[in-house]
Formats: sequence, C-alpha cells, structure tokens
Amino acid sequence: MVNQKLIIHALLSSVAVAVYTTAISWLLMNGENLFGKMIGIMGPAMILMLFIVSALITSLLVFGRPIYLYFDGQKKEGVQLLFWTVGWLVLIVVVSFMVMIFVK
Repeated sequence: MVNQKLIIHALLSSVAVAVYTTAISWLLMNGENLFGKMIGIMGPAMILMLFIVSALITSLLVFGRPIYLYFDGQKKEGVQLLFWTVGWLVLIVVVSFMVMIFVK
C-alpha cells in the first residue's frame, strides 16, 4: 500500500506550486499598474531575478523533500514522493487546461 503521508505531502507541494505560479502570473500581468512603466535596465533585470527566484522556490517545493528523503536513506519513499508530486502537478495542469477550454 502506498504511504498516505507521501500522497498528501505531494498534493500539498503541487498545490503550493500552482498557487505560487498563479500569484507570479498575476504579478506579471499587473506589473505595469503596480510599478509603472519599465525604464532602463532595472525592469528586465528584476524580471530575470524573479525568474531565478521562482525557479528556486518551485524546485524546492518539487524536489526538496524527495532529495532529503533519498539522501536520508529512504530512497524508495523519496522517488515515490517525486513521482506523486509530478503526477499531481500534471493533473492540476490538465484540469486547468480543461477549465480554460470549457469555461469561456
């Protein structure tokens, strides 16, 4: 039987990634209203920094706990957690696309 804690942890990590990416998307869509028009090099530099920080945060949410478990000697649980997290993320993406298609 699959460990229920792994499934719940994977679901929470996936939902956290979805919420975070939605928040960043909202920020990017409303950036000009919030911060004004980009002038000079600071706008593109901040977007690149946001991209790097976002990659770090989402990587930690997806890979952090599985890597910890793997190197803690719980290799099977680490790999299972990673695959459950990816599975939940794929399900969230598919459901999101379905909502976008059918709700216009």
